[in-house]
Amino acid sequence: MSKEQRTQVGAMLRKPRPDSPQSVEAIRAGFKAMMAQMVVPDGLRITKTTLGERPALYVEPGTATRTGTVLYFHGGGWVFGSPETALSLTGNLVARTGLTAYSLDYRLAPEHPFPAAIEDALSAYRALLDSGEDPSTIAFAGDSAGGGLTVTTCLAARDAGLPMPAAIVAFSPGLDATRTGESMDTKAGIDPFFTRESLGHTGAMYLAGADPHQPMLSPAVLADLTGFPPMLLQAGTDEVLLDDSTRMAARARAAGVDVILDITADVPHVFQSFAGVLDEADQALDRAALFLTQHVHIPDAAAKSAR
Repeated sequence: MSKEQRTQVGAMLRKPRPDSPQSVEAIRAGFKAMMAQMVVPDGLRITKTTLGERPALYVEPGTATRTGTVLYFHGGGWVFGSPETALSLTGNLVARTGLTAYSLDYRLAPEHPFPAAIEDALSAYRALLDSGEDPSTIAFAGDSAGGGLTVTTCLAARDAGLPMPAAIVAFSPGLDATRTGESMDTKAGIDPFFTRESLGHTGAMYLAGADPHQPMLSPAVLADLTGFPPMLLQAGTDEVLLDDSTRMAARARAAGVDVILDITADVPHVFQSFAGVLDEADQALDRAALFLTQHVHIPDAAAKSAR
């Protein structure tokens, strides 16, 4: 990572912090403006659609597609963000893999607090299965809060008796509403994006009084991950949520789950968004694409019948 790249990314993220908590409208507008600066690959076909009765963006590669679907969950603390703000991530995964993707516009807090986002994500997954897609051709991917949804949606799917998807890819996932990771303190002042206070502000909107000490809110410390699909967790060393990923990886390993913990030094939260600007972002997305293409495949029976 060059000094110039670090400077460019830092300038985008290190904005003066307001003296008092921002309104929901201000948070949403600021995040939308920041993410509009991210690079989206050329040549994609992007269509507005619905999935599980929620709006979604359907993203297709410009060239021939391969069998498989990424169900993508955008970041934004369960309070802000949209499929449009995550297009640099969704688009890069599609462009690098040849898979198609649905990016879900799940309901947001404070209008729709926990567990609305999980309910919408589960409905979207159920809709894909009901349409005839085989779970071995579906992967969950997401960033930040959406990275958390990749895990909690699997928990909800398992509770509902649904099969697991083929794989999980989570970029800087939010996996601990108790905020007990050591990195919450050791990375304070280093993280250019989050503080404990800012996370508490939006987190309270999502919790709406719910106890954070439950698997659906803090899976990194409380979830039973038995039977989970292979997981790729990517994070940067410069983020307060780093230990959400490290503890999730340890928990997955203890449950016998195939897991890759992919930590990049000196990069911020969801650094993969800076593809085309930051070398490490492109390299991380290449690794995520390889992971997806290794795990998302045509079922054996379908492959044989196609011969």
